[in-house]
Amino acid sequence: MALKPRREGSGDRLSTPRGAALRSGAVYDPDAFGRFSEGIARFFGTGRFLAGQTVLVVFWIALNTLGLIHHWDPYPFILLNLAFSTQAAYAAPLILLAQGRQDERERLSIERDREVAARTQDDTRFLARELIAVRLSVADTVTTDDLDRALARIEGAIARIEARLEADP
Repeated sequence: MALKPRREGSGDRLSTPRGAALRSGAVYDPDAFGRFSEGIARFFGTGRFLAGQTVLVVFWIALNTLGLIHHWDPYPFILLNLAFSTQAAYAAPLILLAQGRQDERERLSIERDREVAARTQDDTRFLARELIAVRLSVADTVTTDDLDRALARIEGAIARIEARLEADP
């Protein structure tokens, strides 16, 4: 089996994974297109868009019903309906794409929240175990009251011994 030498310009570059075709021209960036679609979806949901569209429709109908100019779209307003259909045909997928991106962000946020909650719960359990260990170790320690009682007993015993020694000369 003979090795084939690489030819210059053969497309085998270290920066390009195998199977990926080198493209020339426009590059499709899904994230940029997603941001663009979210911007359009946000704009479609504004009062400015609805007001502008209402003004456009009223203006369109007024120009096509009044006798001031030539009627390019007479009464059933087929061209206007075509424009709205085209707008809806593009708006629906863009809105769905924006909603899908929002759902993905929310899913990632929920996943991060679950991870944080799990870490917090683990930390709380650890701190609870540590607190129990401290309480157990403190329960076995001598307090000042214990020392005071012990010293009082010793003083009492010494006083009794001294009293016996004085009584037995």
